[in-house]
Amino acid sequence: VNQDTNMYISKIHIRGYRNFKDKVIEFHEGINVIIGPNNAGKSNLLRALDLVLNTGTSKKLTLFDFCRNCTVNSLKAAAPKVRIEVFFCESAGECPDSEDLVMVSPCLIKLEHPYEAQITFDYLLPKEDETEYLQSVIDVSDPNVIWNIIRDEYLRKYVSRMWAGNPSNQTKLDGDTVGKIDFEFLGPIRDVERDLFSGKSPLLRDVLNFFIDYEIKFDKTKSKDERKTELKNKHVEFTKSVEPSLDKVKERLTKGKEQILDYAKQTGASDFHGAVPDFSGTLSEPDFLAALQLLIKHETGIDVAATHNGLGYNNLIYMSLLLAKMQANADEGYYRQNAKVFSVLTIEEPEAHLHLSLQYKFLKYLINEQVNKKKVRQLFVTTHSTEITSAVSLDELICLYNDMNGEVSVAYPGKLFGDNSEDKESKQYVQRFLDAIKSDMLFADKVCFVEGKAEELLVPVFAEYMSKSLEDEHVTVISTGGRYFTHFLKLFDTIRDTSAISKKVVCLTDRDPVWRERDKGSFECCYPFEKDKVGYECKEHSDDLINAYKDHPNIKICSQDANKGKTLEYDLMLHNSTSEILLVKGLSNKDEIKEIQATDYPACLEKLRKSKENERIKEALKVCPWSDEDKKKALLAARYLNSVGKGENALELSIVLRDNLSKPGGERKKFIVPKYIEEALIWLLQ
Repeated sequence: VNQDTNMYISKIHIRGYRNFKDKVIEFHEGINVIIGPNNAGKSNLLRALDLVLNTGTSKKLTLFDFCRNCTVNSLKAAAPKVRIEVFFCESAGECPDSEDLVMVSPCLIKLEHPYEAQITFDYLLPKEDETEYLQSVIDVSDPNVIWNIIRDEYLRKYVSRMWAGNPSNQTKLDGDTVGKIDFEFLGPIRDVERDLFSGKSPLLRDVLNFFIDYEIKFDKTKSKDERKTELKNKHVEFTKSVEPSLDKVKERLTKGKEQILDYAKQTGASDFHGAVPDFSGTLSEPDFLAALQLLIKHETGIDVAATHNGLGYNNLIYMSLLLAKMQANADEGYYRQNAKVFSVLTIEEPEAHLHLSLQYKFLKYLINEQVNKKKVRQLFVTTHSTEITSAVSLDELICLYNDMNGEVSVAYPGKLFGDNSEDKESKQYVQRFLDAIKSDMLFADKVCFVEGKAEELLVPVFAEYMSKSLEDEHVTVISTGGRYFTHFLKLFDTIRDTSAISKKVVCLTDRDPVWRERDKGSFECCYPFEKDKVGYECKEHSDDLINAYKDHPNIKICSQDANKGKTLEYDLMLHNSTSEILLVKGLSNKDEIKEIQATDYPACLEKLRKSKENERIKEALKVCPWSDEDKKKALLAARYLNSVGKGENALELSIVLRDNLSKPGGERKKFIVPKYIEEALIWLLQ
């Protein structure tokens, strides 16, 4: 491969193919990791590239390859058509006389730097059949009937066309152009044994045939003629060495051959012009290599055939051999004018059968040893693996998803952050913390951001109490820490950037009121019933966030009541102050809280243990203007918050709540989901 060339596939425009009605998807040099939920079009995108760039792929489509997202009127106006346009672009610093430029020269659509080229695949009904088609559907009003007419009467008449350059010029693509592209497509499910060892041209034989006598073929100290002579001598030597073995086999087959030929005579196989089946010939290196069985020697020293290895291991073997084959395909000394110029590797779900650690290692190898060293010019990977997603940068991610209107959309996470210092900080933060857990936000249909582990554990349970399922709606709950919401929200803020990921996102943030003596010192946490204290000023942690996204179409911020809320734990008791369901075994001060629940206000104040914090609570409640009922709820909420700490009993509580939900209605304890969480989930799931 010419190390100086930097041509790359810059974008694809897909119209009328599978779930793509009309969509442009941009690519970048090197690696492109395509992620998103199921049925978003990831596989279809790779297959569209394969249709255009892989000479070995059949260009004949089925009815299911057409996009069905079209109106009756459009079907009656013209026969449906598939068009896939692939664009190539020159990157900075490329030489204008490079092999790349020679390869795409018939396809150029822009001659000045950076040059651009275009290859187009059309699948259409010829004009001479179009008139008849339009007449046959003129009175049909049901789109399904029209598709059936296409299937039964017109699909067989469709033709494929490949155009060079602007398709309006109708310049047919020369096969040599695409023939110079080494496009290798790896599907998610591979029969490794079949692909390695069977067929007319098995992968293993091809690779071994290239690498046999490697030390001679690539010995730069010898001239081309010297290498050629030495290789020829090796071949003659091999052929002579196996002749005695072949003679032995023929000798052992003498009687058996007579029996086989007798069958041939009786079945009439020898009646054709006197032809007689026989066994003869020689054994070449490729024939011999085809008989080799790849062995993997484990640390035990036991040799195991590849056909007896696990799927994951064999997938790695297969992909390794494919990379070796791509190296061979690009070698001009070996293939001469048939050598490939531009290598593209596409892998659908490389995580299939691979352990998490191997997924990460394999992708890093592809990036560092193949893409960065230009052995593979461009790599396209589709994945559902959060491990793989976390192994690449934001700039290498392409997110395909169905937007809130159900339309296929594309987002580029790396492009959603500007060059200002605030955005640079956000991008660095998201990149750093987009680990194997948090990257799930890019795969889910909807996202619920929460502040901590307690909410992450409990929100799915709360949904069950509302007779809803986060799993069924493909909602992921992500803990980010409240103060860091804004970094992640830039990925989904469609008002800030129209190319952001347009999916529903809700944030559950705590009020966390703070106060200080007016104009004195720093702010400290306070209780909701303290906020009106004379001489103090108060503010809330969540106010700025709530106001920033108040009228947003796809982002909603939900928090506790502005007057009486504080944190999740505080709100849990505020809404369930008469229930024992929150009093799990591990809860400290459980008996004290039970006593407060059983005692009327204000007598319950005397049930508090002696402490500085409890004295503060008592004094604040005595001067608070709220009703006795609200004061008692606030007392219990404050005491519960101080007993559990921040999220310490969330796991135990989630188990208790699920167990309670599984009981028959009469035995089930009442539990009320905090209002702000109920509001958030209703909006998210509607």
